[in-house]
Amino acid sequence: MGGEDITQLLARAREGGPERLSAVFEALYPELVRLANSRLRGGEGTLSPTVLVHELFLRITQGNALPLNDRNHFFAASAKAMRWILVEHARARATAKRGGGQVMVELDDQVAGADPALTNVLALDKALEALEAISPQRRQVVELRWFGGLEFSEIASLLDVSERTVYRDWERARAFMQAMLDGDGDGS
Repeated sequence: MGGEDITQLLARAREGGPERLSAVFEALYPELVRLANSRLRGGEGTLSPTVLVHELFLRITQGNALPLNDRNHFFAASAKAMRWILVEHARARATAKRGGGQVMVELDDQVAGADPALTNVLALDKALEALEAISPQRRQVVELRWFGGLEFSEIASLLDVSERTVYRDWERARAFMQAMLDGDGDGS
């Protein structure tokens, strides 16, 4: 389903309430499951891609209707919700078992020659919080790229900046995040 079709479904959902958002989820379900699967690669088995997408559906459709304008905006909201879900799940697992049960994720920018950094969701969240204090836009770029699976051009459009700016922010954010993750989040 194309971006224009999704935009029309989102417009209908805004007019008819959150229950109409289910048509958007139905249309984008395969993409959301693929994205969730890539985010959970190497993780533990209690949180499956299907469970993550269903939890995402519940988060986005409950409460006040979100003013989602188009496909990119939908994926931006989904990225933020996926981050919260993964962090909450990791925190719950960590408290259930001292030091264990943390979900492993791969921070991979898909840039040629880049070595992926393995870390856990809680360390990634801590690094994103630190990045937010320095540059909220760079945090958004990481969230949209990694959790939302958006391309640089889509992020540029969503943030109303040039694609070059997004790529530069991604590279700087990635370096900062890697330093935070290598230093276990304490900047060392």
